[in-house]
Amino acid sequence: MPEAERAARRVGLVVNPVAGVGGRAALKGSDDPVLVALARERGAEQVSPGRAEQALEVLASDGDGLELLAAPGEMGEREARARGFDPVVVGTIGEATTAADTRAAAAAMADAGVDLLLFAGGDGTAVDVLRAIGDRVPALGIPAGVKMHSAVFAVNPRGAGEVALRFLRGNGAVGEGEVMDVDEAALREGVVSARLHGYLRVPASASRVQGGKARSAPSERAAQEALGRYVAGEVLGDGLYLVGPGTTTRAVLAALGLEKTLLGIDAVRGGRLVAIDADERTLLDLAGPGTKVVVTPVGGQGFVLGRGNQQLSARVLRRCGPANVVVVATEAKLAALGGRPLLVDTGDPELDAELSGFRRVITGPGREVVYRVSS
Repeated sequence: MPEAERAARRVGLVVNPVAGVGGRAALKGSDDPVLVALARERGAEQVSPGRAEQALEVLASDGDGLELLAAPGEMGEREARARGFDPVVVGTIGEATTAADTRAAAAAMADAGVDLLLFAGGDGTAVDVLRAIGDRVPALGIPAGVKMHSAVFAVNPRGAGEVALRFLRGNGAVGEGEVMDVDEAALREGVVSARLHGYLRVPASASRVQGGKARSAPSERAAQEALGRYVAGEVLGDGLYLVGPGTTTRAVLAALGLEKTLLGIDAVRGGRLVAIDADERTLLDLAGPGTKVVVTPVGGQGFVLGRGNQQLSARVLRRCGPANVVVVATEAKLAALGGRPLLVDTGDPELDAELSGFRRVITGPGREVVYRVSS
């Protein structure tokens, strides 16, 4: 194989092993080591290694000519070997990995001349990668965090593998993806304080790389309130409802005279709150067949499950039943997607397939549209 062709198929891998552990524990992030420990006390399991392996499984299907460089141990090497790779191990890590390890590993990959850096994590990991490599090499995120507002992540792990393969074969352009992060402490208080840190060079794919998160416009408030009153009065009954995060779902609870946890999951039965900012364990205790799940898409991205609402895990959703997922969105929010589908990324490919297809979306009083959902 000519040297130029070989060099064009060199990829680096960095895994943040604690990314995402705070999601199901309702902790809004995993950047703080104290919260990582708390998440584990609540029974949270590692998320990012398995999601990195799903992306690597796609890469392994190509095989010939691909050279993989990986950070040591649980930061990439372990996942690579689990999928049949014999990676070139780059750098060293301590007993407990830190953000400094992520930055050092990413910089070492750029120094080694990789043509693409794959990283598994969330927005905090993306910021570390940006600080380490800037615009030196293209990068692509394997979504594994709690909050993923940045436009540098694939829509799901397999999508990351697919985009990476296409790019490494020389079939993809490179664009700029914004790297956003929010203050996790403020987030846990219900305040979204987002900051643009810069841009990474990202393989372009309109269908397999997510857009950045867009906030609801002030002009949307009246439409949200009308939608909330309709859902509260005509859709919700006396049974149990698990209400996901967002300003649209907040309007539903406001119509019932209840205060919504803006960035959490609240449980309502008979017009009363029975759980506030619930974690996965609480939801599993409450939910059963017929429990409704009310969610709204992430503005600009279209995710209804798998971004910022990981408490609604595959286990919770299966207990409720996929048919009991109720999607609510204003017409303006759907129009802003420009025809792109709504997205689901629960971590369970079979469940994602069940949730995909055409589903009814409640858009206002007496109004529904049938809209495509994809994984």
